[in-house]
Amino acid sequence: MRYKWIDEYLLKKTGVTKDLQKDWNWIRYHIGGKMFAAICLGENDEPYYITLKLEPAEGDFLRQQYEDIIPGFYMNKTHWNSIKPDGAVPDDLMKDLLDKSYGLVLGGLSKKKQREILGSENA
Repeated sequence: MRYKWIDEYLLKKTGVTKDLQKDWNWIRYHIGGKMFAAICLGENDEPYYITLKLEPAEGDFLRQQYEDIIPGFYMNKTHWNSIKPDGAVPDDLMKDLLDKSYGLVLGGLSKKKQREILGSENA
């Protein structure tokens, strides 16, 4: 996988937890109990997609720009996008997309939950 830094990058974000959804063989990253990113693993436990949430217009735009970004694999095709882990999406863009997914899901939580996660001075 090209993005070997992804696990460390995501776990450094405030309030992020990680689990393995065994039934799907997905490593999932959550904020406030809501998934914002996943690494989808194949039969050999090798990543075959990285899935994250984006604003629909941005996801659509990026799908037109990069053949390695497709509608969300086994997810809502409007809000979720999957990226091939060995594709041509630059690392800086991948980090930006992960940041946006984190922000979208965090922003969808209640203000109270956001304060619990971030601390009252940041929410």
